[in-house]
Amino acid sequence: MFKRAAMAVAALVGLVCAVGAAAAGTPAEEGARLNIFLEACFQEALDKSPEEKARLGLKEDADEWDDISDSAAAEMQLMRIRHLNALKARFDPARLQGQDRMSYRLFEYATERDIDAFRWRYHTYPVNQMYGVHNNVPAFLINHHEVATVGDAENYIKRLEGVPALFEALKENLRTRQSMGIMPPRFVFEHAINACERIVSGAPFDASGRDSTILEDFRTKVGALGEADRAGLIARAEGALKERVRPAYEGLIALLREQQAQATDDAGAWKLPDGRAFYASAVQRTTTTDLTPEQVHEMGLREVARIHAEMTEIMKKTGFSGSLADFFEHTRSDPKFFYPNNSRGRGEYLEEAMRLTDEMRSRLDQFFITKPKADMVVRPVEPFREKSAGKAFYNAGSPDGSRPGVYYVNLYNTMDMPRYQMEALAFHEGIPGHHMQISIAQELEALPRFRRFDGYTAYSEGWALYTEVLAKEMGFYTDPYSDFGRLAMELWRACRLVVDTGLHDKQWTREQAIDYLMKNTPNPKGDCTRAIERYIVLPGQATAYTVGRNTIMALRDRAKRALGPKFDIRRFHEVVLTSGAVPLDVLEEMVEEMIRSGS
Repeated sequence: MFKRAAMAVAALVGLVCAVGAAAAGTPAEEGARLNIFLEACFQEALDKSPEEKARLGLKEDADEWDDISDSAAAEMQLMRIRHLNALKARFDPARLQGQDRMSYRLFEYATERDIDAFRWRYHTYPVNQMYGVHNNVPAFLINHHEVATVGDAENYIKRLEGVPALFEALKENLRTRQSMGIMPPRFVFEHAINACERIVSGAPFDASGRDSTILEDFRTKVGALGEADRAGLIARAEGALKERVRPAYEGLIALLREQQAQATDDAGAWKLPDGRAFYASAVQRTTTTDLTPEQVHEMGLREVARIHAEMTEIMKKTGFSGSLADFFEHTRSDPKFFYPNNSRGRGEYLEEAMRLTDEMRSRLDQFFITKPKADMVVRPVEPFREKSAGKAFYNAGSPDGSRPGVYYVNLYNTMDMPRYQMEALAFHEGIPGHHMQISIAQELEALPRFRRFDGYTAYSEGWALYTEVLAKEMGFYTDPYSDFGRLAMELWRACRLVVDTGLHDKQWTREQAIDYLMKNTPNPKGDCTRAIERYIVLPGQATAYTVGRNTIMALRDRAKRALGPKFDIRRFHEVVLTSGAVPLDVLEEMVEEMIRSGS
């Protein structure tokens, strides 16, 4: 890998020199030179990440993990600075047109954003209940390491053998943060330790009679290989799991136990070094706006009040007598709103989620021009992470379509997954939400790769939340309880503005934040608890949803007013979806251009 990366650097340096020596050409020629440069920059960054290559369906360096050391992070920072300097020195955006000018602007924006964020690189929790290297090992192998040949299987085993070195770097990261006073709150440790223990349970780690998560995946993937190869490979994998993977996890668990004893219950980012400045920066990076935490908090309170009023009207349609709080308790406790918490109920949930997805697909032509080629499947969250993972999330498929996108639903406790929220949840995570937006972006082959695979949380989550509302216009939520579920999901995101800023800026406790969700949403206690624990370890991320959704809705309303009968919802969606992910101010300019063009 390092040889290829060095060659990429040399190629880039040569390219930049050549660009500097070239006379300025036509806008088309300048655009061609820019795209060559951007591709070289993308490739150099990609050569530093074997895991990202696998996510993109590439099999280079398929026996390696990413380098997560601080020295590697410093090298990436120097690379970004070099790329940015070269971009500004060698290209004049005034000489570019259309998508080429947009590419210049977005590369500059994204690179400056990442350079600025480097100062906060330690203000994260590398091990927590939502993500982390400990969970990434099995999740990455399951979702991204494909096995079509014996060589692929051998690379899988080499990755297992490389886990100890990966975990040594992880532990060094954890110790560095501890020395700086950066540690997650106490509750995180038990979740993370439990996940680690689950990963190293089952065969070949014990005699429980069932395969461990990783061995089950490996055994399934080598199933199509020859019997002789299969037996030998499984034996080697079992050896790597027992001799390399288990000691690595045991060492990590020991360190987590040590740190757990030093942890406190303080939950918010305010407790970190320069914590308030970090959080204000995180909010602005996440929302791609200049909103302050206080402004976000006030926006959340206004949105909660608005949605409560709309919910009260729906409650009246159902014939329920009582307060909105009473109605919340009714919808979170009446068994009719939930599937049985057993294998049959989980199967029925998955079947219904897929049916909703198929029905949505059948209605897309009326509202969209471009649709994704990639397929999508619905799966339950794996057992090793289901106890602490969120209620649903999406994993992108490979750009070539060989690996489908996955809409994951957490069915650990079906009482946390009410029927009346199923439509909105499926549309948000799947079609026309994340799967559609991300797949379309990946399939925009005319754009530079950094635009196809980069992301902005406010844009992507704003789009997914917007599609929940769009689905009502498409004819879904015909049952008032289902429409209540749509509003419940919208309310959930509005409450995030309140509790995220409450936790990280206003010094709310974990319990205060949970109590706010319990009082202001119909969601059950387990759902509220996991949500708050998620927001604690991802400061600012939860503020993106409503900010992004409100921006898209406001832009659509503006286009409707300006264009009148010329407004075409399909054309509006085409503008939003076919330039890849963009910051919200750029999205506004794109819609304004649509208005000026008169279509």
